[in-house]
Amino acid sequence: MGNSSDLSIHLLRAGDIPTIAAACAALGWDKPAAQYEGYLAEQRRGEREALVAWQCEVFAGYVTIVWASDYAPFRDAGVPEINDFNVLPLVRRQGIGSQLLDEAERRIAERSHVAGIGVGLFADYGAAQRLYVKRGYVPDGRGIVSHGRRVTRGDTVVVDDDLALYFTKTL
Repeated sequence: MGNSSDLSIHLLRAGDIPTIAAACAALGWDKPAAQYEGYLAEQRRGEREALVAWQCEVFAGYVTIVWASDYAPFRDAGVPEINDFNVLPLVRRQGIGSQLLDEAERRIAERSHVAGIGVGLFADYGAAQRLYVKRGYVPDGRGIVSHGRRVTRGDTVVVDDDLALYFTKTL
């Protein structure tokens, strides 16, 4: 598709939504247009920023920053959360994700000296787990979280996209 010099990143615009939703649907991802319409509304209220990457004018991926995280330890400490990070499989391993994260971290650093991120625990998230560690993110030490609640010894949980470990990085 091109190289990283052909990459542009901008804040989510209403006109981006049909393209993003169609690309996700084509991959079988459950990410309908309504999700991005919600992101746009949150962006307009200053609650979230959604950064969209385009390579050679073709949608390549996105990441969002949630300024007041749903994860209570981040919210209580004022740690912004990098959230819902996706790069299309066809263009992975070309530096697009790193550039999206660079821009997200740059924006977070204007408001906070710490960035937070959550990552799923099963194999589908393996590449993200490795990427975050390579970028200097470390577990926050609070253990596993499922649907916003800390998992404790003896709990039974469903292994799904909401089972996560949270990490932080000093910027």
